[in-house]
Amino acid sequence: MAIKFTHRPGLVAYITCGDPSLQVSRDVALAAIDAGADVIELGVPFSDPVADGPVIQRASQRALAQGTDLAGVIDVARQVRERSRAGLIIFSYLNPILQFGLDNFCQAAQNAGVDGVLVTDLPFEEAHDYLAAMKAHNLAPVFLAAPTSPDERLKSVAKYSKGFVYAISRTGITGTRQDVAGDAQSLVQRLRALTKLPIAVGFGVSNSEQFQQVGQFADAVVIGSAIVQLIEQSPGQEAASVAKFLEGLRHASH
Repeated sequence: MAIKFTHRPGLVAYITCGDPSLQVSRDVALAAIDAGADVIELGVPFSDPVADGPVIQRASQRALAQGTDLAGVIDVARQVRERSRAGLIIFSYLNPILQFGLDNFCQAAQNAGVDGVLVTDLPFEEAHDYLAAMKAHNLAPVFLAAPTSPDERLKSVAKYSKGFVYAISRTGITGTRQDVAGDAQSLVQRLRALTKLPIAVGFGVSNSEQFQQVGQFADAVVIGSAIVQLIEQSPGQEAASVAKFLEGLRHASH
């Protein structure tokens, strides 16, 4: 499998797995794909998140209370892969992966049909063993590029990333916000000079206006907190609500 953006702009949908249950997470992922998502980021809930805003923190707490762990998230990936060819990324902090065992994790992810992994708190300077294990199991490492990163650092992000580069629209935590485009556009321009990989912009895109705006300069747009919040607000209707929301974004962008 390879990560492909068949739409313009591409759509990356993030969900916190296990909120409210792993079964619902699988259904939401499949509904998001049907609604036009090119890539699904399966978030591994973690007890001490540093980059997550309040919406995703709450979702992680609920998922952990359900007993969600990395093995469960990999199983969701397997179930989604059985029904879809969309890109699948496991989105995690490093700790759960180390507890699982790096090679065990990469093997399990490969067996489940996962395409790539994004570890939010692993800088490439410390990623030697991780990169080797990812390569051995044919998984794409995705790294984060921030507006504050100097060009030297962006070069390394571009060099070590496979599949796509994830450009953070701003420093700080995730969450919906009013203005997304400024810093993100100049960051995308800087990255374009360094890589031919698709560039996806995330952190804060939450409505069709922002989706269109970012889609004018980025290859793909990541929607995270807005989806997680919708799941929180739509008990029993999670998959249908997310599908309707994403179809609305797609419709507006055409």
